[in-house]
Amino acid sequence: MTATLLAAVAAGCGGASDEVGGGSNEAAAREGGGVKLSLVAYAVPKVGFDLVIPAFNETPEGKGVTFSQSYGASGDQSRKVESGLPTDIVNFSVEPDVTRLVKSGQVDETWNQGEHKGIPFGSVVTIVTRKGNPKGIKTWDDLLEPGIEVVTPNPFSSGSAKWNLLAPYAEKSRGGQDPKAGLAYLEKLIGEHIKVQPKSGREATETFLQGTGDVLLSYENEALFAERNGEDVEHTNPPVTFKIENPVAVLNTSKHKEQAQAFVDFLYTKEGQTKWAEAGFRPVDEAVAQQFASDFPAPEKLWTIDDLGGWGKVNDELFDPEKGSVAKIYDEATG
Repeated sequence: MTATLLAAVAAGCGGASDEVGGGSNEAAAREGGGVKLSLVAYAVPKVGFDLVIPAFNETPEGKGVTFSQSYGASGDQSRKVESGLPTDIVNFSVEPDVTRLVKSGQVDETWNQGEHKGIPFGSVVTIVTRKGNPKGIKTWDDLLEPGIEVVTPNPFSSGSAKWNLLAPYAEKSRGGQDPKAGLAYLEKLIGEHIKVQPKSGREATETFLQGTGDVLLSYENEALFAERNGEDVEHTNPPVTFKIENPVAVLNTSKHKEQAQAFVDFLYTKEGQTKWAEAGFRPVDEAVAQQFASDFPAPEKLWTIDDLGGWGKVNDELFDPEKGSVAKIYDEATG
């Protein structure tokens, strides 16, 4: 099944575009007045949008609306939109990639003031191993055992990589109370165990499936996608892990803001939430989450970005390319 999954990987990465929605595009354009929405997203949610978009097209608001889709590393995608890539809707891995567009004036400051703060779905950081988990890797400490090679993306292009590093950092620092302990762990992980740095979460999955590494750090939904496609992998959610929140926003430069907002609103409906859950993403609607509780077990402890002081603090202190502590660790590890 690897060839099948890698084909899907290739289709979903590197800014690849697909036209989706309303049956044939020609018929849909006639029916929907020629409205085509441009969706620019991080690398892995295509499997979710493949379910959500057809469901939206069945609603009065979505009838005849077509979509062009682009997927890639979250930070790279955000910078492309900032540079002028025509876009109606963005879905990024981390909030700072939306904040960049707020600062540029392309997204309203109020984008995250709704009930769910602009987050229609999410996930948790998980540990993916070869099937049978031959090296018994189940906790963050297990990653530091001698000889263990870890695959995780580069945090300066990928939002997934930031989540992956924040999970053990939060545990070791006790939610940011002891930053030195968290950074000491990351120094060992990055310096001794991370040998490759793919650009995105999806490219990291591809690298792992091709045989590199003993363990992949990833979104839970990405692990479920691989397992459901018959790959020889399995995932373990550590007892202590991190809540992933993937924001969605409408650009105020959109020429079709009404249709774009209608699509974003649909993501929060019961039907939209159900489709995200079916695709392996954790829904934010509590009733839908309860229906899928067996698919999404609750960790013993789930740290959040708010526990660490929010993205403004975390991005500046850890991931700023010039002064961030994690950036310095990567600089030292790579020379």
